[in-house]
Amino acid sequence: MAQAAFVIHSRPYRETSQLVEVFTREQGRQSLVARGSRQPRSPLKGLLQPFVPLRLTFAGKGELKTLHSAEATGPAIRLAGPALYSGLYLNELIHYLLEVQTPFDEVFDVYHDTLQQLALGSALEPCLRHFEFYMLNVLGYGVDFTQDAQTGAAVSGRGWYAYRPEAGFVALDGPEPGAYRGDWLLALAGLELETPEVLAAAKRFSRTALAPYLEGRVLKSRALFIKGKRGSPSE
Repeated sequence: MAQAAFVIHSRPYRETSQLVEVFTREQGRQSLVARGSRQPRSPLKGLLQPFVPLRLTFAGKGELKTLHSAEATGPAIRLAGPALYSGLYLNELIHYLLEVQTPFDEVFDVYHDTLQQLALGSALEPCLRHFEFYMLNVLGYGVDFTQDAQTGAAVSGRGWYAYRPEAGFVALDGPEPGAYRGDWLLALAGLELETPEVLAAAKRFSRTALAPYLEGRVLKSRALFIKGKRGSPSE
């Protein structure tokens, strides 16, 4: 059965083949060997790239399956500069957070939609934060921004709160280093990311909440983004 898919990562394998990590709509993450795909006349040559909507057939009993066919179902989603680094970041999140061979059809659709938003020039930070929050909720790691995790009381817009990993936000007596203001949390609950303060709070929360599940890995996309900023003419 042919499946909608995107390539998340690929690398050379032996002399003429590739090992390809794909994210499929029907069967989630899959590891495939694309035999002969690097040969000059292979119909797969140049096709197995990130951000190209594909339809694939593959088979195999183990974790590493064999790719039988691939065809593009649309033009490549064109990403450049910071949008490209952002797309690579989404791929790393998919790779590290989603369990292999487990269907995540809704995540596939949200991932595809987020790539299209990036290609259309939507603001990067809100796009990434929406995707991160979505992933945390899908995986069961999300928190309630509207309720004190310790007392159950409603979050006050005038209060200050600390984030407790794997629990949620708890009230403080006043502002402390790293604390979140209550009105920021209420904005995050509604994904209202219009102000710089709320965007900064969203980014800080996402990094803290995702860190345990990334297990200390240094994401290559972040390094590329920082390198790109340092090399830009405005820096």
